[in-house]
Amino acid sequence: MRNELRADEIRIDMLEVFAHHGVLEEERQKGQVFYVNAVLYTDIHTAGREDNLFYSVDYSEVCQFITEWMQKNTFQLLETVAEKLSKAVLIKYDKIVALDLEIRKPQAPIPLPFGCVSIKVHRSWHTAYLSVGSNMGERVDYISGAIRALTAHPLIKVKKVSDLIPSRPYGVKDQDDFLNGALEIDTLLEPEELLEALHDMEDAAGRVRLRHWGPRTLDLDILFYDKLIYETDNITIPHPDLHHRDFVLEPLSTLAPNYRHPILGRTVIQLLHDLSEEERTVIK
Repeated sequence: MRNELRADEIRIDMLEVFAHHGVLEEERQKGQVFYVNAVLYTDIHTAGREDNLFYSVDYSEVCQFITEWMQKNTFQLLETVAEKLSKAVLIKYDKIVALDLEIRKPQAPIPLPFGCVSIKVHRSWHTAYLSVGSNMGERVDYISGAIRALTAHPLIKVKKVSDLIPSRPYGVKDQDDFLNGALEIDTLLEPEELLEALHDMEDAAGRVRLRHWGPRTLDLDILFYDKLIYETDNITIPHPDLHHRDFVLEPLSTLAPNYRHPILGRTVIQLLHDLSEEERTVIK
């Protein structure tokens, strides 16, 4: 997870942009004035100390990027403009870890007196930890393919990859041994979106879900997502069984040994040391 010691801000207020967005065809054809407010969250401590723009974000360049992006693209909904533009800014500028973005539309087609209509979003990079495993066919190739797919995804940055370790099967014993690893990523995907992306990668690797805990060409799981505690019908974060799995904890401990489980309160390395001999499957 990002270690944000401070929440420094660069603010852009009332950037005027003439662009072509709107539900009505006339709006998209004729265009109108929009105003953009943005709060860029970044660490400006070094820039302030060194008096050097290299360590900060050039707000003039950001304004130009926002203007050109809004003029090059056309959407019906302000919601779409805000969603896509916020991600475009975060992808473009590595030093911006989060932003508040407001798109204001003073000439919205409302047949009543009003001041302005606006959409405001907060978007940020999230740090997630994933497990990866395979016990069918060319196991290394399947895992390498998954890492390439993650790296190629426009809304994911692969930050760290562990070494692969072999382990005996967990849960269902009558199958081949696994290779397992862990990854640290930064992502703009929300948890459900990330899960969907991982399932797409598993499907591309030919995974067939015939038996729970059964053989698989590729297995990708979300272990942690920031410090989020989250549960739906599709996903539980943190992964509900990770603290019983040495084949997850051992590679994860090489990436984030002091990462603290938000429910159990134990670090990854502590959880690994807590495992009983019966729970250990890693082949030494």
